[in-house]
This record gives sequence, structure tokens and C-alpha cells, in this order.
Amino acid sequence: MTLSEAAARADELASQGNERELAVLRSQWDDEIEAAARHGDYRVRGTAYRAIAQFRFRQKLELLRRGLEDESPAARGSALIALEGLSRRAPGDVNAFRPLLHSLAAHDSNVAVRRLAIVCLKNGTAHRDTIQLLAGIADNDEEDRDVRKSASSVAALLKKRADTAKR
Repeated sequence: MTLSEAAARADELASQGNERELAVLRSQWDDEIEAAARHGDYRVRGTAYRAIAQFRFRQKLELLRRGLEDESPAARGSALIALEGLSRRAPGDVNAFRPLLHSLAAHDSNVAVRRLAIVCLKNGTAHRDTIQLLAGIADNDEEDRDVRKSASSVAALLKKRADTAKR
């Protein structure tokens, strides 16, 4: 079984709520995920980052941090997809990575990475600095149209969430 196949199986087990078998699978693949995340090939690293989310492997969040700082846009994108998936159930994950996500959203050289970072921010708490950053990106005519659109919709969502929390 490959890492991708094991990750798909882990995702299936997690969806079924089969925590016991998932824990066994995690222990079997723990070292392989670590090794893959440090591999020289960006495609292997990307697979490892996606697997972290599929395994629901909260203990590997620091590996995702490495992925967010990876030299490869594809690996950064995979780490962002994994973080977004994990943060749907635990907004604290986005909050822990907020400064890095802000940097990626505002300054990454790859447009797809920027959009993914913006999408991740929607799963965090509605921080004022995040809303301001996203509004600034959305209002900047020099930004990519899709980046501006993503920033605008996430900023609106976070503002609505903040307004609802005030009530």
C-alpha cells in the first residue's frame, strides 16, 4: 500500500468514525509521513502534507508549518489544503498559523497559494487584523482578480461572524 492509498483509507475510517482502526493506521504510517514530508521531491512532500489531513493527524501540525514555508508552491499549496481541512473542526489551528497565513495571503509569489491561504483564514476566528488585511487585498486593483474576490468573500464572512459574536 502506498502513502496515498493509506491516506485514502484513513480518510474513509475517519469519515466512518472508526477511531480505533484509524489509530492503528496512524501508528503504522507515522514514520513514513515524517520521511515523506522531508523528501527531496516536492510531489512526495505534497502527498505527505495532504496525508496529514486525511489521517486527521493533529500531532503533525508542525510538519504542516514546514510545508507552509516550503520552497515549492505545490508543496505549500498541499500544506494549505491540509490545514484548511483540519481547521474545519478546530479553528485554533488557523489561529496558531495566523501570522504565516497573513504573510502567504499578502505576499506569496504564487497566486494559487495566496488564494488557498485566504481560504484557510475563513476557518479561524474573526480577528480584526485579518479582516483588515483581506479588505486591503480585496480593494487593491493591482491584485489578481480571483485573489481579490476570495479576499472579499472571506473578509465579509469574518466580519459577519464578528458582528454576530458581538450580539
